[in-house]
Amino acid sequence: MNNQRRASIRKLIERTDELRGQIDDLHQEIDTIKSEEDEYFDNMPESLQSGEKGEKAQAAIDAIQTAIDVLECIDFDEIVSSLEAATE
Repeated sequence: MNNQRRASIRKLIERTDELRGQIDDLHQEIDTIKSEEDEYFDNMPESLQSGEKGEKAQAAIDAIQTAIDVLECIDFDEIVSSLEAATE
């Protein structure tokens, strides 16, 4: 690999690190919303929890959790490690 491509990969690693921070912020914001929705659902009377309102709240909680799970699948360490290996 020539020096120009190595330099390009170093820039990509820097961008990956920046993206990691942005994803961490996004994760925290989504988690906050999920916590609020969990609290909303938990504070509903049982009759509402089992009704349409409760079902919609639970569906929202499940969808938010799916978003969190997908974000957690991103392995930034593996991305950086692979890029670094390419420069060797």
